Amino acid sequence: MRTHRDDDRGQVAVEFLGMVPLILLTLALLWQVVLVGYTYTLAGNAADEAARACAVGDDGPAAAGRHVDGAWSASGGDCQRGGGMVHVEVSVEVPALVPGLGGLFPVTAEAGAVDEEVSTP
Repeated sequence: MRTHRDDDRGQVAVEFLGMVPLILLTLALLWQVVLVGYTYTLAGNAADEAARACAVGDDGPAAAGRHVDGAWSASGGDCQRGGGMVHVEVSVEVPALVPGLGGLFPVTAEAGAVDEEVSTP
């Protein structure tokens, strides 16, 4: 004798297999959002450090590069002086799911600091 319950055998497994791609896609999108946010943090910190280095006469691009994690790379960091201030712009590429494997788009951060370099007349 067959019951109605026997007709539903394996239904949970089928539904789970159907949901796995959606779950994985959601996790990948959340991970990408985390990478975007972390890249913004790295770019801002690298710009701050480059501005501080330029303010005292050190190498701005080198300071920006030292303060970016290994899988990310910073570009820019050149010092622009004017009005007693030093301004720096740093750009960092947002990685696509795995840091170090290409970039989706650049994140640009700007920073400024008071120019502390002593100029001799």
